[in-house]
Amino acid sequence: MKQLITILGVLSGSTAAIFVRWSTAPSIVLVAYRMGITALLLFPSVFLHRKELFSAQRKALLLSLGGGCILGLHFAAFFQALRMTAISTCAVLANLTVIFVALGATLLFRQRLSRRAWLAIFIALAGAVMVTFSGEDTGANSLSGCLLAGFAALCLAVYTMIGSVCRRSLSTTLYTFLAYSAAAVTAAALCLISSTSLTGHAPVNWLTALGMAIFCTLLGHSVASWSLKYLPAPFVSTVQLLDCVFSTLWGILLFREIPSAITLLGGALCVSGIAFYSRLTMNKETISYENDHSNHK
Repeated sequence: MKQLITILGVLSGSTAAIFVRWSTAPSIVLVAYRMGITALLLFPSVFLHRKELFSAQRKALLLSLGGGCILGLHFAAFFQALRMTAISTCAVLANLTVIFVALGATLLFRQRLSRRAWLAIFIALAGAVMVTFSGEDTGANSLSGCLLAGFAALCLAVYTMIGSVCRRSLSTTLYTFLAYSAAAVTAAALCLISSTSLTGHAPVNWLTALGMAIFCTLLGHSVASWSLKYLPAPFVSTVQLLDCVFSTLWGILLFREIPSAITLLGGALCVSGIAFYSRLTMNKETISYENDHSNHK
């Protein structure tokens, strides 16, 4: 059942492209709306369990807020990329998060990767390069849009690494509330810095933000955070790859975005590399996961 809930969460989160395309407000405004609404929806639950907030470690709280700031940058870049890049391309590049996490663990924590792991990373990055320079005719795959999608993946990787630390001591509700609140403040600050008005936008933007808050954030990202506590991280990471499939289908069905052969080939390589890497770490993570749970029984 937990596996099915995780898959449905990915399906729900994949609708982000639909809402972004329907919105008319600037990307950073949409981020502020979405994160702000989500934080408000979570506030009653946090208030009822406020004892956890006051008893939590200060380091975990600060890390959650810092991760939320990075999450705000992720969404701002990702939303803008969706407006400059084909949905299928953006989805593939955004899923490089797993690879960035692996590279981050190597550089920051000096974790050694096997030759197979490096091969998987090379395959994924090669596929990403193919997608980026596929050169589809409408200009949908603009280089700047692809770079933004890659930057969004990098930000999400940092957020993921921070979250893996915070989730050891904080509940899903409190952690996501802090992160989403910080993300909303970050987006609002970006609006202030860029002289972008947060008001005066068409009512449809509030509706799209509400839809994203419910379907993409509460039923998407929050489910992903929840699943990391009960399922092996490699399984969750692998299931997240279905976002590429679901997002591409939305693009085809609703926006008539038919990926080129090169984009499909590059996407297949990228997803295969990520899946290969996740598979390599599956046994190790599963053993650790089972040991952790046996210790808590």
